[in-house]
Amino acid sequence: MPIPDFQSIMLPLLRLASDGELHTFSEVIAKLAPEFKLNEAEMGELLPSGRARKFWNRVGWSKTYLKKTCLIEDQGRGRLRITERGRQVLSEKPHRVDLKYLSRFPELDDFRRRRDDGADEPAGEQVDEPAGNTGSVQTPEELLESSFQQVRKKLAEDLLERLRTSSPAFFEKVVVDLLVRMGYGGSRRDAGKAVGRSGDDGIDGIIKEDRLGLDAVYVQAKRWEAAVGRPVVQAFAGSLEGHRARKGVMITTSRFSQDARDYVSRIEKKIVLVDGLELATLMIEFGVGVA
Repeated sequence: MPIPDFQSIMLPLLRLASDGELHTFSEVIAKLAPEFKLNEAEMGELLPSGRARKFWNRVGWSKTYLKKTCLIEDQGRGRLRITERGRQVLSEKPHRVDLKYLSRFPELDDFRRRRDDGADEPAGEQVDEPAGNTGSVQTPEELLESSFQQVRKKLAEDLLERLRTSSPAFFEKVVVDLLVRMGYGGSRRDAGKAVGRSGDDGIDGIIKEDRLGLDAVYVQAKRWEAAVGRPVVQAFAGSLEGHRARKGVMITTSRFSQDARDYVSRIEKKIVLVDGLELATLMIEFGVGVA
């Protein structure tokens, strides 16, 4: 079953607290999950950032809004309990409790106004709610992360376009800088000596796998727009044999055909294929070519 949006969790959470007992957040999670028929995979699903579980995040935001409108209250050590106002709301037998329903309470406007002013923001709740978000199925944090992912996607596209139109020397520098930043090749100076230009708009050479040079990785980069097929990858594998190398990395600004990927999965040599999207993602992650 799909993970419920944070507004759909509000009424079940309020009902759970209707017994008047103190409930910890982990207890709330454990009791709400079966109600929404969530399986283990859904319980473990993460936000795009990978820093928090989606269901936990949504229950947390539901708790925040119920608390800010005084339907529940904290009782120390992360425990919550229903308030008299919360009981009154349940006595009305609402079909749904959401932001539209909560807008009847002046505390909601006060909470939004303080957030807009940057004041009185509790820990873990620093994400502004977009204006008019009463119908959103995403938490404010999810909306922010969604926008962030869109920015990263556009940045990745811009990086690839620049790499495709750059000079061979610039492309070589980017690849070497990235490998060094990722921990390969020792120093920038060592890596620069280890990898030399091949003369075909790419780089081609040997680079140390670690700072001590305990093993070597053969690197080939193709500044292409067309897909890299199996024959090119197979030739790369043959060059590894000629250098008595066991490991290789092939990088392209385009993509690899499925046939090429199937090929490297079947051979004994360890060859890692890095396509344009992954290359741009790694550049962003390790801060190479971006500010």
